[in-house]
Amino acid sequence: MRNAFAQELVECAARDERVILLAGDIGNRLFDAFQARFPGRFFNCGVAEANMMSMAAGLALGGLRPVVYTIAPFVTYRCYEQIKIDVCYNAAPVVIVGVGAGLGYAGLGPTHHSLEDIAALRVLPDMSVVCPADAHETRAALRDALSAPRPIYLRIGKKGEPLVHATEPPFRIGEALPLRTGVDVALLSTGTILPDVLAAADQLYKHDVDVGVVHFHTVKPLDAAALRRLATTCKLLVTVEEHSLIGGFGSAVAEWMADEGVGRRLVRMGTPDAFFHEAGETEHARHRLGLSSEAIAARVLQALAPREA
Repeated sequence: MRNAFAQELVECAARDERVILLAGDIGNRLFDAFQARFPGRFFNCGVAEANMMSMAAGLALGGLRPVVYTIAPFVTYRCYEQIKIDVCYNAAPVVIVGVGAGLGYAGLGPTHHSLEDIAALRVLPDMSVVCPADAHETRAALRDALSAPRPIYLRIGKKGEPLVHATEPPFRIGEALPLRTGVDVALLSTGTILPDVLAAADQLYKHDVDVGVVHFHTVKPLDAAALRRLATTCKLLVTVEEHSLIGGFGSAVAEWMADEGVGRRLVRMGTPDAFFHEAGETEHARHRLGLSSEAIAARVLQALAPREA
């Protein structure tokens, strides 16, 4: 996904001379093509994320379209005050890109996990939160974000994520992508966990479960129209995310259902309210945290099982 992001950024910058890239001492080789074509529009801000974010806000308020890029926990938690005050308070159109979000850097331990970032950023006024699933969605999300008049957090994976879409889908921030239809269960996914959700759907088909899959790449603003359709036609909604159960995508859906008084049953799947202390890459972490395709399918079957009187 990061390679697709870098390639698309070059194309966006070629079309719009206002596009500026700020990086937090990362991705220098990744952005070789950008630097070669636009040497005066790349700034390595070093390990000084707070300064980088304030700089981006100033550039945006001056009429430019800055993109801020570094590892997800460092571009969110480390400079949260600057995002809140400099970017959001001024409604500055800054595109904040967190790479390796969720458990993308699971092998590097809790310092590199970002399992609370959706919660932290979606609560900020004027901030949109977008979590593409693959390289195709990443390209489309970046283009859409650079045309938006507001700050956007773009939460992407690292590298090697499988392609979900054969070609670039019809992507618009705020509009969910239906992938499969079903009336028993709707699996609602956000971000790079989507391939596991689709694999879980395949397993559920074998149990004669009529299951739909919808990708909510945008956590804020939620696609309320799509949610309403799903909540009124499906027996069970299941949200799946590589993020804490507290404050993330599942929480946003639960809040919407409570406020609207719509929907029957909701099951939320995400990471627990605890640090993950084990060593291992993304797939190992997902397995241990109950986010593998097998675990997702098992949880759905458990929820569908007849309840004892």
